[in-house]
Amino acid sequence: MSLLTLENVTLSFGGLKAVNNVSFHVGKGETFAIVGPNGAGKSTVFNLISRIYNPDCGDIKFANKSILGLRPDQIPFLGIARTFQNIELFEQSTVLQNLLVGRQRHRKSNLITEMFFAPSVRDEERRHRQVVEEVIEFLELQAYRDKFIAGLPYGVRKIVELARALATEPQVLLLDEPASGLSLEETNDMIFWIEDIKKQMGITVLMVEHDMNLVSSVSDRVLALADGKELAIGTPEQVQNHPAVIEAYIGTGKRIVS
Repeated sequence: MSLLTLENVTLSFGGLKAVNNVSFHVGKGETFAIVGPNGAGKSTVFNLISRIYNPDCGDIKFANKSILGLRPDQIPFLGIARTFQNIELFEQSTVLQNLLVGRQRHRKSNLITEMFFAPSVRDEERRHRQVVEEVIEFLELQAYRDKFIAGLPYGVRKIVELARALATEPQVLLLDEPASGLSLEETNDMIFWIEDIKKQMGITVLMVEHDMNLVSSVSDRVLALADGKELAIGTPEQVQNHPAVIEAYIGTGKRIVS
């Protein structure tokens, strides 16, 4: 079953086609990766799905319904969560507080019930706390739960941003270069977490990534882009051995080293 679909999507900035007639689908429960050289259009695809950009033509569907009429702030309410290449967290808030922000799409209380802290509000707050604590335990963030973001190492911040996305309880998780800036050990941890996110949580993962070892380890299928165009789509091995992909990466007839 296809959960997220792009159909012949094109986006131009001036005379430059950042995304050129790109089509793909992501099946429910799949880990799908988008790879390519810098400037290939990978993050632009994410910005189109997030509704930050509007395509010149084509369609984007979630659960077989077009999302082109939606605003960026409405996308999380569909069940689509995203991390960013450049970490976007509230630095003067704690890890716990940042994760609770991720629960916003599930809030059902209103101003009146919150003013009087009605029983329904208390029950809802307990549910939000429970989900957040489960995410903290899943990503082994217990030692950081009450620490301010501003004082945390870069690698921990990356995990906190992933945690906040998971706290929304998404159906689809968009990961924008999750291994960027991480050490080898942290990248190996990310591999295990992405696998568990799919297998244990049942979340569909769409990922942009340069680290081919990570891509090969967790991806069911891979889309390779260059200059906004599709070069190849298939299993990690098929894509890495595709002549057009090899040419785009290293300009020779050699296989990409993962």
